[in-house]
Amino acid sequence: MSTDLSVILPRVLIVSRRSVRKNKFVDFVGEYHLDLIVGYGAVPVIVPRVSGVHMLLDSFEPIHGVLLCEGEDIDPSWYEEDTSGLSQEELEEIRRLHVSDTAIDKEKDSIELSLAKLCLERNIPYLGICRGSQILNVACGGTLYQDIGKELSVKCPENKRVMHINYDDYDGHRHDVEVVEDTPLHHWFKDSLEDGKMDIWVNSYHHQGVKRLAQRFVPMAFAPDGLIEGFYDPDAYNPEEGKFIMGLQFHPERMRKPDSDEFDYPGCPFAYKSNTALSAQQENRLKQMGATVRNARSYKERVKLNEEREKMARGVMRKMSVEQLSELLSFYHTMGQICSEVLDIKIHGLVTPQ
Repeated sequence: MSTDLSVILPRVLIVSRRSVRKNKFVDFVGEYHLDLIVGYGAVPVIVPRVSGVHMLLDSFEPIHGVLLCEGEDIDPSWYEEDTSGLSQEELEEIRRLHVSDTAIDKEKDSIELSLAKLCLERNIPYLGICRGSQILNVACGGTLYQDIGKELSVKCPENKRVMHINYDDYDGHRHDVEVVEDTPLHHWFKDSLEDGKMDIWVNSYHHQGVKRLAQRFVPMAFAPDGLIEGFYDPDAYNPEEGKFIMGLQFHPERMRKPDSDEFDYPGCPFAYKSNTALSAQQENRLKQMGATVRNARSYKERVKLNEEREKMARGVMRKMSVEQLSELLSFYHTMGQICSEVLDIKIHGLVTPQ
């Protein structure tokens, strides 16, 4: 197997989600995400959701992409001071209805917000799915609906209301979204759009969503109730150059035909493909890193060999008598003098005496 790091695979960071199993916390990541990352030739690097990791993100370098997806509701204190006018009774009802999602995880918030800001600062490719899209919006100053049903659906006409979550049919649930023309989402799904229509059916599983979209982003899709289902930064979108910052509220990885791994649309996995692309600058960085590491590896091998030789020599010398050691020392002293003379001659270009 080649150890040439100039052809190293892109590394995509993905943060784990915490759960409880056998009375102990365990971290996990959905396998669909990992399969797609590996399938497009990248290496998923799992960032564990443990205390203090948000202070150690530099240790995960090099970072060629970030995928954020699963998790609980984001602590509203990150994006607004109040709770959008919801009463205490309404908040308690929301917690009962969405008990698996309303347990706030501040440590995961800190890790993912730090990663999102790192991507924004360095133009690292970023794909946010569901919660990951909300993290991206909040990191840039946007806000969220605390609960779509309580804050958005009640204001919509009956024929515009959307079921964004179905606990009885997680994978099979679909609702339609309207794709915005000339956006990355449009390009990915254009071959699947019917003539004169811009609608696709998506899988979703969320009770919160983008309320005020951060200024730098442009919507890519809307649900019938007006909820933004996808957005991107047009100034940072150029996959060939490693520029890719995007959020999808729906789950393209779960949009598959019943009892099959075949996607509903050929465009479903395209976001993952873009997220694993390397820019020319990143490739150059990898080649430089490869040369550095190869040189370091060669140096370490020489040091190890010298250490082994020295250990062997010490073992032999311990068995020698004082007279033998004295003769050996005298021999190497003479050899040292001869080497010094010959070296001086070679350096100064003098003619060796006959």
